[in-house]
Amino acid sequence: MAHDALDPAFRQLIDEHAPVRQAGSGFTFTEGPIWHPIEHYLLFSDMPGDVRRRLDRAGVREVLRPSHKGNGLTYDAQLDLLVCEHATSSVTRFTPDGRREVLCSRFEGRELNSPNDIVVKSDGSIWFTDPWYGRMPGFGVERPRQLGWQGVFRMAPNHRASAEPELVVDRYLFTMPNGLCFSPDERLLYVNDTEQANIRVFDVETNGKLTNGRIFAAGIRDSLKAGVPDGMKCDAQGHIWVTAPGGLWVYAPTGRLIGKVAIPELAANLHWGGEDWRTLYVCASTSVYAVPVKVGPRNEPFMRATGSPRQASAAPTAPTESDQPLRLDARRCALIIQDMQNDVVMEGGAFASSGSPAHCREQNAIANIARLAARCRELGVPVIHVHYLVAPGAPGMTLNAPLFEGVVDNHALVRGTWGAAPVDGLEPRPGDHVVEKMRMSAFEGTNLETILKAEARDILIETGAWTNMSIEHTARTGADKGYIMVIPEDGCSTMNTDWHHASIDYALQNVALVTKTDDVIRALA
Repeated sequence: MAHDALDPAFRQLIDEHAPVRQAGSGFTFTEGPIWHPIEHYLLFSDMPGDVRRRLDRAGVREVLRPSHKGNGLTYDAQLDLLVCEHATSSVTRFTPDGRREVLCSRFEGRELNSPNDIVVKSDGSIWFTDPWYGRMPGFGVERPRQLGWQGVFRMAPNHRASAEPELVVDRYLFTMPNGLCFSPDERLLYVNDTEQANIRVFDVETNGKLTNGRIFAAGIRDSLKAGVPDGMKCDAQGHIWVTAPGGLWVYAPTGRLIGKVAIPELAANLHWGGEDWRTLYVCASTSVYAVPVKVGPRNEPFMRATGSPRQASAAPTAPTESDQPLRLDARRCALIIQDMQNDVVMEGGAFASSGSPAHCREQNAIANIARLAARCRELGVPVIHVHYLVAPGAPGMTLNAPLFEGVVDNHALVRGTWGAAPVDGLEPRPGDHVVEKMRMSAFEGTNLETILKAEARDILIETGAWTNMSIEHTARTGADKGYIMVIPEDGCSTMNTDWHHASIDYALQNVALVTKTDDVIRALA
């Protein structure tokens, strides 16, 4: 079954002739696929059958009957299962021991319509759509509606069980809101409408409010093919995959339709799975299909859960005496080499008096980073150099912190000077990326995230100087954005051992996997 590439970019996501394998069939109407990141199995719903099933290497089996006509499924960061239940008009949480808890079921004292699809943000907030399909016969329990409109809701990170959720859109904006997903950086929320046949996108403010709602894609219909906007997911590069006539339609982050994935039955929902997160599972009418793809999913909170060493392809875990060695999927990794410039770590540099050259030598940081970079290039892992650069006089440099004052006072890191140049042995090679910055974090005001999205990388191996400043700030920002941060501590240096260990042993332990250069090189093998 050939897929339809409307733009060359589509071929970077999926092969035009990728097989569509029927992984399971004989069901009534499948929905809500979700992959367990540790135990590696797929859960999915069958609403009319009132059953939840599990698909793994042994086949398909029932795990819950009745299921309250559950529809959309996802996990929270603790791997509790979150379920949109049509029959009860509730969002519920199931703990691994099977205990069920109602998170919400009412708004302004009235029953919700029938929660449909659900997603969790990195801050722990839970977002869901609420059309009224679950009050129709077959897909739910036929009964009168109490709200009279269909909305999109949010439960805050501190939400109490059974408390009412927050309405985040105008109550009359949507006709039948259905699939929803966040962009990789969670600054955007996409929500589709089955009846209107469109996708809207909103800016997500830090307080959880949605602003600047606009149409992202419209006209998702075809008079000759069955299919409607229903389930929807975002990949690691920011493309939107939505069920549509004939299967799945794929949109670039700009809203341009770039390709169509053909599915033999009417597609209802989709999600990534497999040990390397490169299998797209599609729930379609009576079956579940599996399609190999070249891109992984947006890094959702549940994908970072720790557990069995088999989890390494989803989120790497540090090795212990009883664990298998660290393993990293090179296809998901990028190497960052930050601030390894003469002024920063070399004798004669503007900051040499800080002790940084001596500590860099003690760490053998330059040689360690060079070895790691060489191995990354061999494996096709992108190498990204981040350089702190200012123009003469440092125009545009704010003096709100001592570090920035030091750059100006010492005439440091001026573009075109020896001090701003990369140290010998760590010069950018053909094919490497170079990012320029004027702040501590490599993300602040740069195109770093654009490169990471283009390369489809969500595991960042961060090296360079200084440990307690640029390295730590970038790791914190990366973790907040949903990236998996890996810090080979002997590939980093700062002004002295005490400052280095203050960062490595405390702050970085909370936002990154701290390891050694040799361990990372072996893990990439």
